[in-house]
Amino acid sequence: MGTGRKMRPKTPNNKLGSLFVLSGPSGVGKTTLRENLQLRNPGLRFSVSWTTRSPREGEQPGRDYRFVSARQFEKNRQEEGFLEWAQVHNEYYGTPRAPIERWLAKGEDVLLDIDIQGARQIKKKIPRAVSIFILPPSEKELKKRLIQRETESDQKIRIRLQNAQKELRAVKFFDYAVINKEILSSIEALEAIIQAARLRVKGTVTTKGAGL
Repeated sequence: MGTGRKMRPKTPNNKLGSLFVLSGPSGVGKTTLRENLQLRNPGLRFSVSWTTRSPREGEQPGRDYRFVSARQFEKNRQEEGFLEWAQVHNEYYGTPRAPIERWLAKGEDVLLDIDIQGARQIKKKIPRAVSIFILPPSEKELKKRLIQRETESDQKIRIRLQNAQKELRAVKFFDYAVINKEILSSIEALEAIIQAARLRVKGTVTTKGAGL
């Protein structure tokens, strides 16, 4: 799924920004980790995904998601406006291409919070992206978190748990895995991954000006 178009090339003499992709089963705590990570690291750009699903209680359009109709989503998809897109739990989700290309080209770091299908699409298109799989401490804890959200019916919770059993096997395709047992320790683990990525050499296009 998605388009085959490649990211635009980086302007020389600068370092590309890093792209961090958080993913994992529904209810694992990705959004909570992402929000706290942003508070502690305000320089991280966050790309707001598009979705055709309805807002959950407490979600704000433009902050959590851009909530659109199926027709709007399809129009943007046909115009190659998504870096990735996927159908998850009978709804569509997509990551807008333009802002990410712009931020990375300016050397800014970008954070994504997306489903597993989308994360794997992006990794194929942008191999240097840093993919991070968020794991629950246990299946029992994952079920508890889904129930505590109070955003889905019992039937939808059962479907999400069934999907989670399959999704957990995808961890082997990711660069890193973080078990979200306690928020602070999980955030510190994510910050260590981000720091390592910022120090790597592969994102540097040239050594001009570095005294080499």
